[in-house]
Amino acid sequence: MYLIVLFLLMYCGLVYGATDLGDMASFIRGSFVALARLLTAVSYIAGLAFIIAAISKFKQHKDNPTQIPIGTPLALTVIALALVFFPTILGIVGETVFGEHASTAGPKGVVYCSQRAAVTENSCF
Repeated sequence: MYLIVLFLLMYCGLVYGATDLGDMASFIRGSFVALARLLTAVSYIAGLAFIIAAISKFKQHKDNPTQIPIGTPLALTVIALALVFFPTILGIVGETVFGEHASTAGPKGVVYCSQRAAVTENSCF
C-alpha cells in the first residue's frame, strides 16, 4: 500500500514539477487561461441569475407596487444585460480600439478575438 502511494507521489512530482523559470511561467500562464474562462462562465451564470431575480421583482411590483419600486427590477435587468453581454462587448470594444487583427497581452497573448479570427486561425481559446 505504501509503495503505491510513494509511486503516485513521485509521478505527480514529475508531471507538475517545473525545472526552470520558463516551465514555471508556462504553468502560471495556463492557470490564467483557466481563470479567464472561469470569469466568463461566472459572468454568464450571474447574468442569468440577475434575469431571474428581475423577473421575480417585476412580479412583486405588479402584485404590490407600493412595496417594490419600479427602479429595483429595472436596475436588476440592466445589471443582468451587462453581465450576459460583457464577454461579447469586450471583444467588440477591443477590435474597435486596437484594430481587426491586433492582439493585446493576456492569458494566452490575446484578451479578445473576433469571430472571424477564431474561425480562420483557431487562435482564440
